[in-house]
Amino acid sequence: MNGSGPQQKRYVARAEGTDRRTGGEPRHHPSSEGKTEYKTRFSTRKTLRAHRGRRACSPGGFCNGPSGICLSYLLSGYTPYLSSEAWHPNPLLHSKLGEQPHLSLLEQDLEYLCEGLEGRSSNPVAVLFDSLLLPDSDFGLDHTSPLEWRYEPERAIPHLVLGKGPPGGAWHAMEGSMLTLSLANWMELPGLKLKDWMREKRRNVRNDRATPAEIASYYEHYVSLMSLEQNFACGTTVTSVTRQPGNQDGLPPCWRVTGLQRREGEVLGDGSSVSEQVPFSLLAHNVVLATGTHDIPARLGVEGESLPFVCHSFWELEAAISRGELDQSSDPVLVVGAGLTAADAVLAAHHLNTPVYHAFRRSVTDPGLIFNQLPKLLYPEYHKVHQMMIQQQYQLNPLTQEHAQNLHPSSTPSSPPSPSPSSSSTTSTTSSSYPGYLSFPRYRVVAFRPDRKCVLESDSGEQTVVQVSKVLVLIGAHPNLSFLDDNGRSLGINPEEPISCRRNPIEVDPFTNEVVAADGPGMYAMGPLIGENFVRFLKGGALAIASDFAKRQSGGGGEGAPPTDRWLDRRVSTEAEVLDS
Repeated sequence: MNGSGPQQKRYVARAEGTDRRTGGEPRHHPSSEGKTEYKTRFSTRKTLRAHRGRRACSPGGFCNGPSGICLSYLLSGYTPYLSSEAWHPNPLLHSKLGEQPHLSLLEQDLEYLCEGLEGRSSNPVAVLFDSLLLPDSDFGLDHTSPLEWRYEPERAIPHLVLGKGPPGGAWHAMEGSMLTLSLANWMELPGLKLKDWMREKRRNVRNDRATPAEIASYYEHYVSLMSLEQNFACGTTVTSVTRQPGNQDGLPPCWRVTGLQRREGEVLGDGSSVSEQVPFSLLAHNVVLATGTHDIPARLGVEGESLPFVCHSFWELEAAISRGELDQSSDPVLVVGAGLTAADAVLAAHHLNTPVYHAFRRSVTDPGLIFNQLPKLLYPEYHKVHQMMIQQQYQLNPLTQEHAQNLHPSSTPSSPPSPSPSSSSTTSTTSSSYPGYLSFPRYRVVAFRPDRKCVLESDSGEQTVVQVSKVLVLIGAHPNLSFLDDNGRSLGINPEEPISCRRNPIEVDPFTNEVVAADGPGMYAMGPLIGENFVRFLKGGALAIASDFAKRQSGGGGEGAPPTDRWLDRRVSTEAEVLDS
């Protein structure tokens, strides 16, 4: 490698990315057959920093999680090249990479390089970048990446990354002691191996997996180590993104971004400070949406869902546990959902010996169920939950099948028993059974009642009433796109439905990540918004966007070209007083 970046001399890319514990494996969306990519672009928002008169930045992005961090790394001049000693196990890709070794990966024809590649993402550039960072990783192999990273500051593109909290995004809000779903090296970003960083901190990596707290700290440290802090405006909330037409003064069409930034104000006598929300407004040629999809918990939309004992986040369960509200004498906790967050809730309640009812819509053998996709040796805790789901299923008593059946912990001969491995309501009474757990596969919630009774209905129409102490509805989440018209609904593959990572992601061009249905050019999206749950594959979106920016710059002219950006920066600096978003 020829160049060196701040605080580092050379970088060898080794895999980034995995997804959150709540996510599942990326999959094709039924409504997007034939669309194996998504076009999303990172945002180039002009903004003024806190100091008046400072020159505004050109690109900007919403959300400072791993998506925004990786994109900032690529836009800051860190550039991937084919190493002089490169070798890739895929002979076709190896041959293509050798055709123009003098060009950086950002300058190459990504569509050409993607041809013939297969992987666990529906995004072709994500598969390409993952294959280059972690060759044959899915087979448990540890090949050296054929890429080398050079720091070339002349390639840097001014940009700003906006986020509500510190760099790392939602990882800072996750429970700190559980292990991530993905392997540690799948979680890392280019240029800093996560395992090495963790060993320097305190310990060897357990089972090649890390905790969310370690991941959050790693991402925050990464931004500092790579000298990216000047590109991050934390404590900001975007309230509006609209298309701004050109005017007679020569201002070209662009995007206007408005919002609020939290500022620490006067320091009080006890050492605390009073924060204030300062409005900002800025213009940009390009905007990148990277907000993730875990802002708004999904709801069932059934009667009684707003009752106080019905919760929609894992953290509400933790709060109840810390207050001592749940123990082995409690009525059962009802967990609704069959994802990894639901499994975490089952494990947390089970650890307290609190009885658990577990209702979900899928069959336990459904190949789409995340538990059927995880290796047992790597994920023993989730395999345990899956065993419980299979072995201890509720069976309706045929004698009461014509009426709604009541389930209550204090059983009587006329009412079915509580969750117990020795109960006749379960399908298994083997020694591998887990006391206090009962699953309801292929059941849905019909209603919640004020007396803490819940009505469940099987897919064949039989109803069962269960008495509970608390309900946890953990069926996923939706992104908060309130800053877009109609919450960005028109940007989805199906514009009639709300944006959803799994069911209706934002539709983008597969090789540039530009949003197909945006109000104008220059809007990009990446990460979970386009269906990429795993950090491992988020980097592909960053590569696609950075490559598109690089080609626009080298081509000259058009939106995003340096001359226009510099003019617009001056324009913004005279219009906006505060541009820290």
